[in-house]
Amino acid sequence: MSEHIATVAWKRTSPGFTYETYNRSYEVAFDGGARLKGSASPAFGGEAEGVDPEESFVAALSSCHMLTFLAIAARKRLVVDSYTDEAVGRMEKNEAGRTWVSHVTLRPKVVFAGEVSAEDLAHLHESAHKNCFIANSVKTEVVVEG
Repeated sequence: MSEHIATVAWKRTSPGFTYETYNRSYEVAFDGGARLKGSASPAFGGEAEGVDPEESFVAALSSCHMLTFLAIAARKRLVVDSYTDEAVGRMEKNEAGRTWVSHVTLRPKVVFAGEVSAEDLAHLHESAHKNCFIANSVKTEVVVEG
């Protein structure tokens, strides 16, 4: 159906190359021209200014849910004035002892131009989750609160 391209580029800037000393910063270039400074999480020797892969993963789930939600709302002729989500991802070890993002909680706050019942809002989020391309692509548990 479609193809999506991201180019990830890293270059050594450290004098040596050991686990303790190599730089973890990189750049991601997207096919539309946007660029993003990435880095490992500071917990893994990265720089706080860069977006780490785990944050990118959480943001991808959150933004996909939002865009799907907005599309569904628009098709139902519900006018959304704003949407904010403070999504949180949790990492832990799996049965094999490997670290993974096991759980992502989405906490969207939606403001509509008119009245929308709590039940209708819940149905909108359920439908958005069921139809989100990214949520359909991962084994991480994704929970929507709110």
